[in-house]
Amino acid sequence: MLGHGRLSGTGYISILPVDQDIEHTAGASFAPNPIYFDPENIIKLAIEGGSNAIASTFGTLAINARKYAHKIPFIVKINHNELLTYPNKYNQIMFGKVKEAWNLGAVAVGATIYFGSEESNRQLIEVSEAFEHAHELGMATILWCYTRNNSFKKDGVDYHNSTDMSSQANHIGVTIQADLIKQKLPETNGGFKALNFGKYDEKMYTDLSSNHPIDLTRYMVANCYSGKIGLINSGGESKGDNDLKEAVKTAIINKRAGGVGLILGRKAFQKPFSQGVELLNAVQDVYLTKEIDLA
Repeated sequence: MLGHGRLSGTGYISILPVDQDIEHTAGASFAPNPIYFDPENIIKLAIEGGSNAIASTFGTLAINARKYAHKIPFIVKINHNELLTYPNKYNQIMFGKVKEAWNLGAVAVGATIYFGSEESNRQLIEVSEAFEHAHELGMATILWCYTRNNSFKKDGVDYHNSTDMSSQANHIGVTIQADLIKQKLPETNGGFKALNFGKYDEKMYTDLSSNHPIDLTRYMVANCYSGKIGLINSGGESKGDNDLKEAVKTAIINKRAGGVGLILGRKAFQKPFSQGVELLNAVQDVYLTKEIDLA
């Protein structure tokens, strides 16, 4: 992956992830740009956009494997939270086996653990075992380290993206030998304190971080074995005209904090094809620009 795409050889990585058709329903995800109901167009966007790799579902990649697996690195997302269970719940379930991903030519597998959810212990065991198998087959592993629990909101503040809590999710992720950690950009801090939950030291908030977004993200990097395991931040949902600006801003924060790249999907594929390519290239330009360096 590090040797492919516009960022080849730089040590940075740009991944196009499209699993939202399972995680958020296909209609909601592809209605803004229906060409992506055809999964071949997803792969074409990743290639034209200069991505290091395409991350998607078993189905999307398997149906195109014979034509494209040798043209761009495949990352198979092996578990998902599907939204047809009513009421919805925070539960990632396996959609296939690591060997299936290997058979279709994938170079890596990705998985999500919803830390803090009722099902998190089972997910932790399943993903840990899957990652071990992937490494035995010579594949890389990427972990989506997300916190999920309705109690992580208090007094009108959502602490799911609080850097103290989400960084601990990262730390557990590297412990089970994820090669890359995917995490949302932190939005706040002090979740452990506000929720009277877990354990913390005041120096986490005074010495190891501040309220600045680069410092909040740098604490995430510290929890990825001081950056020895790379942190990639997600691009988030598409919100319209400000998507390009927000994507570039996220990339700058990630790079200046010591992260290694961005994994950006909806902001790209929910736009016309050419605009999606332009947005992916703009993000990659941040990592190609030497003037943007560690803070």
